[in-house]
Amino acid sequence: MSTNNKKPRRQQILEALAHMLEVSPGARITTAALAKQVGVSEAALYRHFPSKSKMFEGLIEFIEQTLFSRISMINDEPGAAIERCEKIIHLLLAFSERNPGITRILTGDALAGETERLRQRVVQLFDRIETQLRQMFRTAELEEGLKFTASVNATVALLMALVEGKMAQYVRSDFKRPPSDAWDIQWQSVVKGLVKV
Repeated sequence: MSTNNKKPRRQQILEALAHMLEVSPGARITTAALAKQVGVSEAALYRHFPSKSKMFEGLIEFIEQTLFSRISMINDEPGAAIERCEKIIHLLLAFSERNPGITRILTGDALAGETERLRQRVVQLFDRIETQLRQMFRTAELEEGLKFTASVNATVALLMALVEGKMAQYVRSDFKRPPSDAWDIQWQSVVKGLVKV
């Protein structure tokens, strides 16, 4: 018996969708193709998800649960805010690298032609991450005396633009340019430009 059969069908469907997003960049995923990949009928797919949008929502929920549980753990760690920020950004880049198909959802590439609600969920996800970073930096300004070369809002916006840019580059390269590529060196340059000494 294969390991795949031991997983709940819902999980098999989501994993198959993520895999198809990875191996078919730019292609629209149909429920017929997804059913074939999972080895079930389209009707069986719809027993677990009433629509393809709900399948994408399932993947977005996985992203949210994975990232925010880890971001919460990082926020609870002792240490300087800039170090925790680096860990959060590294988490985002590593998650993207480990989940190429899901990265297409984060960049919006896989959501072209899907419902606007899905795109809004991804927008909200990134907004929540930005909010977490802004809160962390504002607290650090008060408690650590951390000073930025720009406002906290501008600093966080720049950091998120870097993260999203590296994810987009990963998708655009057909997953050949990992987001973490040269990140350690880049991070040192970013910190020098953002933090007043």
